[in-house]
Amino acid sequence: MSLRATHRDAGPVTVVDLSGRIILGDGSALLRTTIRGLLADERRKILLNLADVDYIDSSGIGELVSGYSAVKNQGGDLKLLQLTKKVRDLLQITKLYTVFEVFDDETAAVRSFA
Repeated sequence: MSLRATHRDAGPVTVVDLSGRIILGDGSALLRTTIRGLLADERRKILLNLADVDYIDSSGIGELVSGYSAVKNQGGDLKLLQLTKKVRDLLQITKLYTVFEVFDDETAAVRSFA
């Protein structure tokens, strides 16, 4: 299942709803172009909704970190929402769970950008 990404505004925050697999090739490339496109549009408060992402490989992890760095370098913030157990475990194993702010509730996540 390939990755799909749509974004919507929740006040000043852009929520990116992702579904599928973030893997080497189209998946990680789509994540990269989505984040870079939002930054080009001056959107610097980005919340990635990973509720429907069932798998992330090492390339996908690299792209999450790269996107996080790109947003931070432009004075923005990138946070994660609704991780599946598999993705949460992966972030804990790779020690990235402490790097990203992770939320289970979208309202709380949007408020945290203030």
